[in-house]
Amino acid sequence: MMQRGLSRTTKLGYGVCDLGGNLFFTMVGFFLLYYLTDVVKLSPALAGTALLIGKAWDAVSDPIVGYLSDRTVSPMGRRRPYMLYGALFLFVFMIIMFFPLRFSSDVLTFLWYSVLFCVLSTAYTMVNIPYSALAPELTVDYHERTVLNAYRNVFAILGTFSGALLVLPLVGLFSDYRVGWPFMGGVLGLIMLLSAFVTVFTVRESPPRQRPPQVQILRAYAGVLSLRSFRLALATWTLHIMGVTIIQSALVYYFTYLVGDTSAFQITLFVLLLTALLSVPFWVWVSKRAGKRFAWNTGMLVFAGAVLAFVFLGRSLGLPAAYVFIVLGGFGFSTQYVIPYAVLPDIVEYDYAKNGIRREGLFYGMWTFMSKVGQALALALSGWILSLFHYVPPSAEGVPQVQPPEALLGISLLVGPLPAVLFVVGVLVFLFYPITREFYEKILKMVEERSPSHM
Repeated sequence: MMQRGLSRTTKLGYGVCDLGGNLFFTMVGFFLLYYLTDVVKLSPALAGTALLIGKAWDAVSDPIVGYLSDRTVSPMGRRRPYMLYGALFLFVFMIIMFFPLRFSSDVLTFLWYSVLFCVLSTAYTMVNIPYSALAPELTVDYHERTVLNAYRNVFAILGTFSGALLVLPLVGLFSDYRVGWPFMGGVLGLIMLLSAFVTVFTVRESPPRQRPPQVQILRAYAGVLSLRSFRLALATWTLHIMGVTIIQSALVYYFTYLVGDTSAFQITLFVLLLTALLSVPFWVWVSKRAGKRFAWNTGMLVFAGAVLAFVFLGRSLGLPAAYVFIVLGGFGFSTQYVIPYAVLPDIVEYDYAKNGIRREGLFYGMWTFMSKVGQALALALSGWILSLFHYVPPSAEGVPQVQPPEALLGISLLVGPLPAVLFVVGVLVFLFYPITREFYEKILKMVEERSPSHM
């Protein structure tokens, strides 16, 4: 068995990569739809469809990269070569993606950004899937994994800060948006590159405890989906990702057109994310005392209630009350950073205990596949709802237009009721998740029996 205690250097070296990973995820969620509708000036329906295509391809590439990384043999190990080259491509295509171009027709512009987003997402996949698959190879201890993922998710929240709070200020450094947006892409791409390189050059992979058998890829993924615990966690994760992404994509519209103050948008993000960051130790403690299922479900119910209160009561009760709801939302939202990636290694270990196969890359590939399916559906749904409710894009000069009442209603639905429903459904699904702390102790005993010293 592997040692249970990880050094702080290993924890920090592993965690830092998710600064760049979550920066990308957050930037896409908060700003990419807005960039395509209000800067490139695609219609919301076409912009949402372009993001759906890119994220759908992104989702398809995840299991492929997971499958390949499980079987890669190199002096650097199985995971780190993908991270190294993926980070380089990610930096380059972040700049290209945010160079605003308009072709002779909306269709050509739509095709250009659809293809470009597919390429950019592939580079992200090459970093993120192998990185995620490193976690089970570093420790098998139930609570040490929660601590390891707490380190990771502190950096994830810092990445969320960066993705949410740096974009508009970096763009605003230049009077010409055609310079500001590519500059922003380059700065954020460089952060992604450097954070991945820290992990590549500071964390050492352990040799695989067992080489996965050569199985056809669809059959391999059918095998991991046969685990009921994995299906339940996967469905919960996907529903929560959809809700979070819908809120992210709609907030900038909400503050632009309902609040009429984009500076309040930046303040709101700062308060929300700072609360989430400060709440991480609390949810680690709750998880240790009451279990991961209780912690995740409780946090997401708090988040659902907070977004509903913000939409229905925030504007009428005034700014102080609105910020109370925002703090409450950040407190609940924090569990989305702490718990999911502490749940997944337990399932991986259960799979090994039950089936005697090490296939971390398959689990993480499918996990990220479904997160991107959820994000794709959420971004597309946001664009389609904006079009359905007659959202009016800015003028050619970039001046925001007065929105009809139905457009304001559509934006409000995207910020509150729709994601709240998704959160509640996710909580109901996860009530049936079976791996408790006591159950995991039995899993570890089964794993011990499979180790070479017991054979």
